[in-house]
Amino acid sequence: MIDLKLLREDPETVRRSQLSRGEDPALVDALLSADASRRAAIAAADTRRAEQKAASKQVGSAAPDDRPALLARAKDLAAAVKAAEAEQSEAERAFNAAYLAISNVVIDGVPAGGEDDYVVLDTVGEPAAIADPKDHLELGESLGLIDMERGAKVSGSRFYFLTGRGALLQLGLLQLAVQVAVHNGFTLMIPPVLVRPEVMGGTGFLGAHAEEIYRVEADDLYLVGTSEVPLAGYHSDEILDLSAGPKRYAGWSSCFRREAGSYGKDTRGIIRVHQFDKVEGFIYCTPAEAEAEHQRLLGWQRQMLALIDVPYRVIDVAAGDLGSSAARKFDCEAWVPTQQTYRELTSTSNCTTFQARRLSTRYRDENGKPQIAATLNGTLGTTRWLVAILENHQRADGSVRVPDALVPYVGTEVLEP
Repeated sequence: MIDLKLLREDPETVRRSQLSRGEDPALVDALLSADASRRAAIAAADTRRAEQKAASKQVGSAAPDDRPALLARAKDLAAAVKAAEAEQSEAERAFNAAYLAISNVVIDGVPAGGEDDYVVLDTVGEPAAIADPKDHLELGESLGLIDMERGAKVSGSRFYFLTGRGALLQLGLLQLAVQVAVHNGFTLMIPPVLVRPEVMGGTGFLGAHAEEIYRVEADDLYLVGTSEVPLAGYHSDEILDLSAGPKRYAGWSSCFRREAGSYGKDTRGIIRVHQFDKVEGFIYCTPAEAEAEHQRLLGWQRQMLALIDVPYRVIDVAAGDLGSSAARKFDCEAWVPTQQTYRELTSTSNCTTFQARRLSTRYRDENGKPQIAATLNGTLGTTRWLVAILENHQRADGSVRVPDALVPYVGTEVLEP
C-alpha cells in the first residue's frame, strides 16, 4: 500500500506514477474520494455512539415520568448507531478496494513506458564468437544434464528432470549463491513454499499477476513463485530492531509459476518452466537506507554473474513493466548465443514501504516511535542460469566448460558428451 500521507498531501505525484506505469490516474481520485467518505463515516458513527452513550446515562438517572421518552430516544439512537456502523463498514470496504488498486509510487528517474522502454545502464563482457551454436536444451540432452521428455511424461509440459551433472551444476550454482550471501551478512533461510492468502496478498502478488500463482484450494494456501513471499511474511505484524542496520535474509526454495498466458513463448527448454529452484535475497531496512541497499543487491548479483563468467547487461526497468510492489527494478540480462539477444537472469526490486505497510512490519525510529519498514528483494541464483552457462561456455566439439567457481561442486572442468 502507498503512504496515505503522500496521497493526501501530494496526489499529483501519485497520478504521475500511475501515468508512467500506464495505469489509470483516475484511481487516485477514486481513492481520495473513498478516503474522505471513510473518514466522514467514521466520524458520523463515533458521533452517534457518543449520543447513544449520553442518552443511556440520562435514562439511568431520570425520573420515572421521563423515562419512557428517554427510552424511546435511546432506541432511536441505537438504530441510528447500527445504520451508521453499516455505512462505516461499507465505506471501509470501498476504501480498502480503492487502496489496493493503486500500485507503488515509482521512484524519480525510473523510465516511463512498457516492456521495451527500459534503459541500459551497463554492459559487461563481450559475447564469444561461436560458430553454429547449439541451444541449451540440445547441449543439456547430449551431455545427459536435462531430460524434458520424461519431465513431460511425469508432470506435463514445462517440467523437466535435471540429471547427473546437470543436477550437480544447479546445486553448485545455488551453493555458490549461498556462500556469496552468507559472506555478505545474509542469514540463510529455507522457507515454506506454501503461504496463506494474507501473505501472498501482502506482497502484492494477488493483483494483476494472480493468474500466475498455483492455489491449493482445499487448504486455501498458495505455492510461492519466489521465496520473497514467505520472507516478506516472516516479520509481519512485528516491530523490528534495525538499530544495528538492515536485516538481510537469503531464501533457498523451489518456486512454482503457472506461466499463464505465455503459451508459445520460450516453450523450448528450461527458460520458462513451472518449477525451478532459486536463492533469493530479501532485505528489511529503514526507508532512508533502501536506495543504497538496492545498489548493494545489484552489486551482489554482479558478483555472482562474474563468477559464472557470462556476458551481461544491466537495465533500468520501465515503470509499466514493474510489478505492483516495486518502485524501481534493475534486471541483469545474460547473452544467449542461440537467440542473439540478452535474457533476464536476475531482477532486484526496491519495494519501499509498500509491502511492509500491507504486512504491518515496522521498526522504531531514533525517538522510539514505530515507523513502516522498507523491503527489497533480488535473485542471487536460479535454474535459468544454466541456460547462460551452457550456451556461453560451449565448445565446438559439443562439450561445455564449467566455470572455475563451479568446478568443485560439479567435479569436472569440462562436461563432455
